[in-house]
Amino acid sequence: MFIRIIISLLLFASINIYSQNYNDAIRVGFPGLGNNARALGMGNSYIALSDDGSASFFNPAGLGLVKRLEFMGGLDITSFNNTTTFFGNKTNSNASQTMLNNASFTFPIPTIRGSLVFGLAYNSNKDLIGSNQFDGYNPNNNSKIQSLLNTNIPYDLFLTDDDGNTIINGKLNQSGNILNSGSINSWTLTGSIEAYKNFFIGANLSIISGNFSSDFDYYEDDTKNIYQGITAAGHPKTLDFRSFYLKNLLKWDLEGWNAKVGFLYQFSNLGRLGITVQFPKTFTIKEKFIVEGESKFANWSTNLESKEYSDEVKYDIKTPFEVAGGLSINIAGLILSSQLNYINYTELEFTNAEGISQSYISDQNKKIKSLLRPTLNYSFGGEYTLPLWNLRLRGGYILQKSPFENDSPNFDKKYLTAGIGILAEGVIGIDFGYAYGWWKDIGDNYGSNLSRTFQDIKYHKVIITTIYRF
Repeated sequence: MFIRIIISLLLFASINIYSQNYNDAIRVGFPGLGNNARALGMGNSYIALSDDGSASFFNPAGLGLVKRLEFMGGLDITSFNNTTTFFGNKTNSNASQTMLNNASFTFPIPTIRGSLVFGLAYNSNKDLIGSNQFDGYNPNNNSKIQSLLNTNIPYDLFLTDDDGNTIINGKLNQSGNILNSGSINSWTLTGSIEAYKNFFIGANLSIISGNFSSDFDYYEDDTKNIYQGITAAGHPKTLDFRSFYLKNLLKWDLEGWNAKVGFLYQFSNLGRLGITVQFPKTFTIKEKFIVEGESKFANWSTNLESKEYSDEVKYDIKTPFEVAGGLSINIAGLILSSQLNYINYTELEFTNAEGISQSYISDQNKKIKSLLRPTLNYSFGGEYTLPLWNLRLRGGYILQKSPFENDSPNFDKKYLTAGIGILAEGVIGIDFGYAYGWWKDIGDNYGSNLSRTFQDIKYHKVIITTIYRF
């Protein structure tokens, strides 16, 4: 089991701050849950179906199955709940987000034979929300103050003497609060053609945009009054150390592009076979990283000059190829669907860094190779139509394996899904999809297993999609 650092403060020199690490690459490279209620209700096992505007996300070849002009739109509501255990204490935290997740227009072109269909779509491909709150007494002889001694932060907060030595040697109450928000979105142009009877080929090109924000407040407090003396020699004002506070504020603006090709074959009315190849996505990230800090003593306190510890950098993250295949079967109103998705996370890569040491970027790429692994994700689902009420009932399961080498199945993301939909006269429809997810995670505030949080995560997503065909 390898360490997943929630928000890393990696400092190589006295004032040079680098926050980028392999977790940032995973953040943009790990798949999201998409934006279509019908698909979500069926466990996102949709590559072999994709017979609506959401084909721009799942399988562009499926757009060739659309026979009439179609408008689709929707929104989703996401809730992230985290129960964190930290030195035996449990703390609950949550984050939520509601947003427009899809707006698409699909227009078939009249043909003598076969089909030719184009579509333009706005998709919210992935949410980036998260939370983590912890609070507990660390009885050991270590602290974040000690982990920062190779930087100027403890010195500037009068936590060391002029030689960089500190008497603070652990046995502090440690607490923190992390809140993440944001999403990855795209504008996608898709085209599909029926190249041979019942055989469809499609492709798309997407322009990516998005944002991400992570706000981490960290505290260390002398709750047991252990440090009742002069902390920094020669500085009488530092008598009786009380607390240390550090804020890491990370903000991203994302842009980029990607392309996907897809193939779909329809076996008359019995079922479909779909295959997609997602080409590597390229994300350009403009990052602003701000560090603030404060130390408190019995009769005095001081703050960091945050501008000295703030930075703006720019870099690219390149994601791996993704190859996926799916099969669906239609039996007397019951559709069963399954799919596999292969991702080799060792192919994640940082490139084109500006304002960051090239040796540091090279080191992170080496860590990606050594810590991550290829994964084979799978999902399956079903849909049954009740003809008397024209209702469609759905259920499914999704497994997204952890990208870390040797992780146990507890760290895999698992989802149970359900949904219901109605399509009146094949013209107007509304679908509801729901996913309940659960997995475990860990995070280190510094070092390895010195100040570790053990996280039990529950995730809820509701997607509502409307469709109009004319």
